[in-house]
Amino acid sequence: MIRHTPNVITLFNLVAGCLSIVSAFEGNLQMAGILIIVAAIFDFFDGFTARLLGAYSPLGKELDSLSDVVSFGIAPSMILFQLLKGALGIPNSEGLLSGHYLLAVPFIMAAFSSLRLGIFNLDERQTSSFIGLPTPANALLTVGLVFGLNSSWSNIFSIIDSSAVAIIVLVLVQSALLVCEIPMFSLKLKSLKFSVAYKQITLIIGAIVLVVIFQTAALSLAILWYISLSIFFWFIEKKSKVIGN
Repeated sequence: MIRHTPNVITLFNLVAGCLSIVSAFEGNLQMAGILIIVAAIFDFFDGFTARLLGAYSPLGKELDSLSDVVSFGIAPSMILFQLLKGALGIPNSEGLLSGHYLLAVPFIMAAFSSLRLGIFNLDERQTSSFIGLPTPANALLTVGLVFGLNSSWSNIFSIIDSSAVAIIVLVLVQSALLVCEIPMFSLKLKSLKFSVAYKQITLIIGAIVLVVIFQTAALSLAILWYISLSIFFWFIEKKSKVIGN
């Protein structure tokens, strides 16, 4: 029974993702965002528990990917669907089937999230780091927008709430980040020595500063900080290799 514990936690991730979709469908985007964070916590602990118990299994791998598609692909896409619907001024009684075909655009991100997870399962380069933005981080970027819109810093995020073009561009950029060939460093701390974990420590320090300044509006900014750092370190390492050769 103990060996099934990681799979049970993974299923909690799936349930949280399903509830997030329901909340977004009902227009409660704040709760939808909170449930995605809950799903991300379960996603962390299923892997942590599997490593702790040595309970890896092919079933667990498949369940993890399927759950992630729902929680970090479909759920955040549903949030963007509702934001786009509001920006276009479409009444609640109408939708995609009423001829508002632009409302299909947010689900491009769900498709690319599925593609990214499939690539991750097969790509042997992604054992200790990532190629492209991980789906949980991408989902949290979307969640952070919702929190930002409901914070004292809402003026910074207001363009997302009012501009359909901005939302569509955001969907396309996030979709591209999921499958781009840019290395993104792992968040796992293998050591507390700065010489070893300088990327993670720099990320944490920056994230703390953002939280102190922006409070609940900091989540999206912290994800953007992670993306920026990954690109910066990739560029520096790439340049160092060229000089070394």
